[in-house]
Amino acid sequence: QVQLIGSGGGLVQAGGSLRLSCAASGRAFNSCAMGWFRQAPGKEREFVAAMSCSGATGYYADSVKGRFTISRNNAKNTWYLQMNSLKPEDTAVYYCAASFGSGGYTQREVYDYWGQGNQVTVSS
Repeated sequence: QVQLIGSGGGLVQAGGSLRLSCAASGRAFNSCAMGWFRQAPGKEREFVAAMSCSGATGYYADSVKGRFTISRNNAKNTWYLQMNSLKPEDTAVYYCAASFGSGGYTQREVYDYWGQGNQVTVSS
């Protein structure tokens, strides 16, 4: 059974930092691309960041570029989203996702597996 378990959300003041983790089990996730999406109340789920299978290429939404960093530890089947300089508009439920496809990693449709979502709340 494939599972993605996200962790690390919480409440932080504006300007603070949080790190989200996503632990994968049930398949060789070192051969997949992984990503992070978020969904704020009343809004559609949007792309945040992604990393290719090789780890050579990172993709970021303009709204988080320079503040968020995606990384992975293949030995642990875990990937991370380091979020710095957080803003109230970053408040959302954050979802990790895994794709065994080849490209289009900013699009929800290419992802095969999803984590359960973790709340991130940034207070002003």
